[in-house]
Amino acid sequence: MQPYNDDSEKIHVPRFEEKAGFYTSAKRSRTMSRIKSKNSKPELILRKALWAKNIRFRLHDKSLPGTPDIVIKKYKLAIFVDGEFWHGFDWKNNRNRIKSNRLFWIPKIERNMQRDVRTNRALGDMNYTVFRFWSQDIIKNLPVVLNQIELFLETRKLWK
Repeated sequence: MQPYNDDSEKIHVPRFEEKAGFYTSAKRSRTMSRIKSKNSKPELILRKALWAKNIRFRLHDKSLPGTPDIVIKKYKLAIFVDGEFWHGFDWKNNRNRIKSNRLFWIPKIERNMQRDVRTNRALGDMNYTVFRFWSQDIIKNLPVVLNQIELFLETRKLWK
């Protein structure tokens, strides 16, 4: 999924400041400030659907690398709900769509992708299985997402 490996050097992202040459309008600034990292609409949709299927979980477990959005500790499952812009959905094609403040946004998103790879590796080292779902998949294909989670849980139940 991600083009980066764990061993690469951490990508440097310049500070988003006027003195560094980055400018943004007041309207854009207000819009960006309203973007949530927790309890987003797709995350709430997935949580409600899991709860309705009687699947119990923990939220935003800070004791795990990357603070997964949903954790089912009994089966060592970490679930992330990734936003398409922030985590580089179809990055090879969408990278060129960024028109303003490219010197900030491209390294920022690539560093996020790099961090995702490192988080996946760290959780894997702890014997966790990591599921990463794009927010659009949850909104458009919730039954498919739920089916993947249920199949994983069923196979884990058989192993115990």
